[in-house]
Amino acid sequence: MPHLSTRVLQGLLTLLLTLFGLLLVTFALSAFSPVDRVLQIVGDHASQSTYDQVRHQLGLDQPLPVQFWHYLLNLLHGDLGTASATGQPVLQDLLAAFPATLELATLALVVGATLGVIAGVLCARFVGSTWDLFVRTFTLLGNSVPIFWLGLLMLALFYARLHWSAGPGRLDDIYLYTVEPRTGFALIDTALSGDGEALRNAISHLVLPVLLLAYYSLASITRLTRSACLSEMNKEYILLARAKGAGEMTILLRHVLPNIRGTLLTVIALAYTGMLEGAVLTETVFSWPGIGRYLTTALFAGDTTAIMGGTLVIGVSFVLINNLTDLLVRLTDPRVR
Repeated sequence: MPHLSTRVLQGLLTLLLTLFGLLLVTFALSAFSPVDRVLQIVGDHASQSTYDQVRHQLGLDQPLPVQFWHYLLNLLHGDLGTASATGQPVLQDLLAAFPATLELATLALVVGATLGVIAGVLCARFVGSTWDLFVRTFTLLGNSVPIFWLGLLMLALFYARLHWSAGPGRLDDIYLYTVEPRTGFALIDTALSGDGEALRNAISHLVLPVLLLAYYSLASITRLTRSACLSEMNKEYILLARAKGAGEMTILLRHVLPNIRGTLLTVIALAYTGMLEGAVLTETVFSWPGIGRYLTTALFAGDTTAIMGGTLVIGVSFVLINNLTDLLVRLTDPRVR
């Protein structure tokens, strides 16, 4: 059996190959896109000489392998190109947008994973009960109801009618221009400003989008936790624990949960990556200035440079989270080493 360090090196090699494949895919998406990047810059009424000059400056008149090589060199220098929609470097746009998505997805994952594991364990403990039926129905709705419809419904009810939460955006205008954006995370920046009202305003803006995303992750985590617990409950070591007088909840918490931690870590990581790449509709409904909304705006503007940069960032996040999860499972579970 390979040593753990060998496994880690193999994992790093797989990570590098996956990232290289991701770069190839994002470059191919841009190279074979029907959108003409030159026309986006010079406009429809530019002369042929101007068109050719800009095309040469962008390096689009060179063979694809040469373009890909220059693409890699630019990436090494942190150059993702200039977004035609905003007129700013794509890296600068992404650095401003990604913390908003990361803050939203991380808080939603904490809420969804915590409640999902607890609900799944309780469903396994009281399988077939009214509680089990209610939770399964509730989680089934989580995967059935369109996220944008539920988001609009939450805004109409809790913001427009009941006034229980703040509306779209990350902060009200009065705080948006008074709180210094030091980290890009609204909670941290408002806390560092020392303005308690600004912090409460940031929390109020987070409540609805976090609960919406958490609901969708909770649905999958609850169902998987329940089924994983039930599959373990009939094994011999559980029967032995019962014979020794251990209670059902003690068995679930002390014996079952540690044995299914690898499965739980995997499904939680998948839920996290799903939030990072699937927060597009949530960010659009709540006017959340994250990477999902940035990609939506770039898509409607036909800005292939911005789309390629955003896709690359989400893809890299997906690869890193999955590889880190795999490494964490190997480190914590001796059975898969």
